[in-house]
Amino acid sequence: MTDPINPAGSAGINRVVLAYSGGLDTSVILKWLQQTYNCEVVTFTADLGQGEELEPARAKAEMMGVKPEHIFVDDLREEFARDYVFPMMRSNALYEGLYLLGTSIARPLIAKRQIEIAKMVGADAVSHGATGKGNDQVRFELGYYALSPDIKVIAPWREWDLTSRTKLIEFAEQHQIPVSKDKRGESPFSTDANMLHTSSEGKVLEDPWDEVPDYVYSRTVNPEDAPDVPEYITIDFERGDGVAINGEGMSPATLLETLNGYGRRHGIGRLDLVENRFVGMKSRGMYETPGGTIYQLAHRGIEQLTLDRGAAHLKDELAPRYAELLYNGFWFSPEREMLQAAIDHSQEKVSGTVRLKLYKGGVYVVGRKSPNSLYSEKVVTFEDDQGAYDQRDAAGFIKLNALRLRLLGRRDR
Repeated sequence: MTDPINPAGSAGINRVVLAYSGGLDTSVILKWLQQTYNCEVVTFTADLGQGEELEPARAKAEMMGVKPEHIFVDDLREEFARDYVFPMMRSNALYEGLYLLGTSIARPLIAKRQIEIAKMVGADAVSHGATGKGNDQVRFELGYYALSPDIKVIAPWREWDLTSRTKLIEFAEQHQIPVSKDKRGESPFSTDANMLHTSSEGKVLEDPWDEVPDYVYSRTVNPEDAPDVPEYITIDFERGDGVAINGEGMSPATLLETLNGYGRRHGIGRLDLVENRFVGMKSRGMYETPGGTIYQLAHRGIEQLTLDRGAAHLKDELAPRYAELLYNGFWFSPEREMLQAAIDHSQEKVSGTVRLKLYKGGVYVVGRKSPNSLYSEKVVTFEDDQGAYDQRDAAGFIKLNALRLRLLGRRDR
């Protein structure tokens, strides 16, 4: 097999920062960049809580000729939870009403750190391993250009002729790149993971009629095998963010990881979704978001007590727009920042405690309390409210709201 032909525009690339996992695809990309662009490669591996040992990526990059000082393995777990996941969760964003945006929310942080490293080491380009069919290429590159408008972007999957797994493995073997045994067979599906979720797509998942095989799930037990006894937990919120579980204070990352443990044990957070990609096609994916599913429902539970009806309903109108911006890669856009400012303002009084019941794949809000509660038992009671609410006021309220309907009815009768 011959090496791919040098693409147009390869001149002028001296150093490139590659988003590097250490896996087959990005290891091939590393070598391909060195050969095709005759440039120095700087690798960046982000620890977003994906649960994998990342030091092998450092060793592999060094084995492939990357200078030790140009190998970055960064622990971004707290920043990811605090500055990306929690702000998103304040919005109650769900893409197409279901997806908790676990992959989408990780990309802007990776892009941001890549650009920071590029500036630090004097790189003139960045590169990623996203394919030309997916959403991630858009998310990465919109982030790059927002933060460094003149940066050069190299997307190998849109340039090279390594269009199959067989060709990738042949290239790897030709250039003495180690290939793990699990990569030599036909990959049953591809995965992406971070502390918020795991996503799987492709191969055995491509027919939307076929049920997802249980072996695809890695973050949750089968709900049928979950404990037969429900478990109760509480989550404390301050200004819209979770701060404690069962009264124990925790950092954002620790809190999310702890909820992941509860979700795993009770089989919570599985989603089989056919979604509309930004690039135009429909795709079928399986998502596991154990802790995020619990957290999102708890957040809505505390908002039920503390948000005024007008603010709550407006937030519900904004949430789909916010979700679409994140899904499509516009985290660094002015419209997302405008929405975030409004959402964050709404959270000033969203503090209190939510009690949840976890049982066989389900999570249920069973109690909530807040010092900022707008709920008045005295007003809403079916018993004697001692004049807190005058029911006779409702007659005029109804007649005013019915006026236009009565006029329409008389005209059209």
